[in-house]
Amino acid sequence: MKETMKESVLLLHGLWMNRYAMHALGHRLRDDGFDATAITYHSMRDTVEDHVAAVEHKLEAMRKESDQMRRIHLVGHSMGGVVALKVLERMRDRALAARIGRVVLLGAPVAGCESGAAASRMLAVQWLLGRSADLWKSGYRLQIPEGCTVGSIAGTRPLGLAMALVQLSGANDGVVRVDETRLTGLADHLVLPVSHTGMLISRNVARQCTNFLRDGRFSRA
Repeated sequence: MKETMKESVLLLHGLWMNRYAMHALGHRLRDDGFDATAITYHSMRDTVEDHVAAVEHKLEAMRKESDQMRRIHLVGHSMGGVVALKVLERMRDRALAARIGRVVLLGAPVAGCESGAAASRMLAVQWLLGRSADLWKSGYRLQIPEGCTVGSIAGTRPLGLAMALVQLSGANDGVVRVDETRLTGLADHLVLPVSHTGMLISRNVARQCTNFLRDGRFSRA
């Protein structure tokens, strides 16, 4: 019997993190049958456009190394979700674009970031944002390209560094508000009782990632 072909997943981390932050999630996705790998980009030293270029380079390498029919999914946490959408927007390689599967955003501030904007205005903490400071300060326009299947998970457990900087309005995960994780064109949106960083070690979040990558929707069971 021929072995079922595994689909690839590229994990994108957020600000101040590296690929090791995605270890638990990657492990659970591999247990669910995906060939999951993570990439490190220098989230403070480099610009968001540098991150996008690094991810494109990694995707091209994955395309060349794997079976030509195998899809490559993206899962981005926090700023990694912003990077994922920017990669989709600017992708010009049709062969590579055809290989991109589904995308899951975890606590990604795709509709703006109140806490990031507040931090960017505070001289004492601006340096914490590194070269992404302008992104949060001036805002950004994101859109989901036609034909892309994207799902977003938001958290409602308010535990995060942002709580020390600003009193967030509305339900939030301690860094990102729930309404900041919504974007026109999403295939599905799910709210779970997890914190911003806690998403990365949550079994439920990992299970929901698997559900979306397989079916294009989250489970409400």
